[in-house]
Amino acid sequence: MRAIRMHLTEEQTQELEALYDSSKDVRIRSRAQMVFLSSEQGMICQEIAAIVREDRDTVLRWLKRYQEQGIEGLKDLPRSGAPPKITQAFVDGLMLAVRQRPRSLGLDFSLWTCQKLADYMAAKTGIRVSDDTIQRQLAKAEIVLSRPQHKVSSPDALYEVKKRRLKRQEQP
Repeated sequence: MRAIRMHLTEEQTQELEALYDSSKDVRIRSRAQMVFLSSEQGMICQEIAAIVREDRDTVLRWLKRYQEQGIEGLKDLPRSGAPPKITQAFVDGLMLAVRQRPRSLGLDFSLWTCQKLADYMAAKTGIRVSDDTIQRQLAKAEIVLSRPQHKVSSPDALYEVKKRRLKRQEQP
């Protein structure tokens, strides 16, 4: 396999520098660095691979893609797979629901859990997601559902008085 030697024009260098400086994607920055090492330092794929901690064939592939496609060749191609289930409208509805008491929405419980939120959102939107998905969306908004605190209570008006009386009797 023959070595690739990159020779960049001043315009290509400036364009690549702008991409390197502005990109927050580490993988694109690494690919731009591969091109810089080849063009500015005259390094071959094996030497570049040792620096960027990639395989020689990987470096060769990115250098070839840059030669053929320019800056666009350093970007990832679209990946196949299922589109995301949730939409921005779903997330907005979730944030609106979690900030309200379940009873105010006509539900028969007082505190939200991720599973109850998933069920509620499925009923409202028709989109069924896992409770883990709900938890991740809440975490992005820095919302943490606390564990429900169970409290024994009674509709009896004298419940608290009777409870204190029993506690006094139990103490030696």
